[in-house]
Amino acid sequence: MALPPGTYTLGPDDGTLAVRTERTGAAAMAGHNLLLHVTAWQATLAVADDPAASSVELTVDSGSLRVIEGTGGVQALGDDDKAEIQKTIDDEVLKREPITFRSTSVAASGDGLRVEGELTLRGATAPIAFDLALADGRLKGGATVKQTAWKIKPYSALFGALKVVDEVAVELDAALPAG
Repeated sequence: MALPPGTYTLGPDDGTLAVRTERTGAAAMAGHNLLLHVTAWQATLAVADDPAASSVELTVDSGSLRVIEGTGGVQALGDDDKAEIQKTIDDEVLKREPITFRSTSVAASGDGLRVEGELTLRGATAPIAFDLALADGRLKGGATVKQTAWKIKPYSALFGALKVVDEVAVELDAALPAG
């Protein structure tokens, strides 16, 4: 189903903006692959009859990431572990700085849109592209963010033996409100 023309504002009440991390390194078995949800975000999608006249903007409160689950690891993540991970993200990784995205071009792609633009993380701006598609009234999309492209050193522990993989998956799954 093609995206109908209109202006749509999406946020946490409409669905999820999720971040997935994976671990690597000699001590990877001790760590967890994480699923985090962003709890404070807003996206504005302006869809025109001509996709090239469409635009996408996103703002994220980087201090609003919450650990939903951790898979793998030697033991299950407890509430204290989740709180410590969140503190590390806030204090060391994203430093509670705002995250923004603004499209520079939008094109038709199958039944959806191919979006290219600029993502700003921790003051660094770099290009990124992703697809958005509408299926069963839900807008879905995803992108891979390579942390080092935004001058972010992937988190590591145990003297570097446990690391977060440089590529982090970001996924959107939200109900498309009436335009």
